[in-house]
Amino acid sequence: QVQFVESGGGLVQPGGSLRLSCVASGFPFSTYAMSWYRQAPGKERELVAAITNTGGSANYADSMKGRFTISRDNAKNTVYLQMNSLKPEDTAVYYCNARATIWGTVREYWGQGTQVTVSS
Repeated sequence: QVQFVESGGGLVQPGGSLRLSCVASGFPFSTYAMSWYRQAPGKERELVAAITNTGGSANYADSMKGRFTISRDNAKNTVYLQMNSLKPEDTAVYYCNARATIWGTVREYWGQGTQVTVSS
């Protein structure tokens, strides 16, 4: 029922840019906060960026500030992650996440991930 179609990942050289997209369906997209997480081999999954349901504000992990930008288009049920000045350390699987709290119960959905590889 809940589905995500992630795209935009791939191989890029250090200093390059990529734009990830996540098209969601099966839930009221505009009422959920959206986030991007990433996980490198042998590492814990970490938050990359998050954006409120309206797109009014966003938060970023320190290592991404100034390089990454999260945005959303509620009319298209899509969240984006613009990644600039990419580093080899950014290599990971990037996951789209939707989250909302309804009457004290957290509802959270995950995409299947898209690979980003930064290498020369």
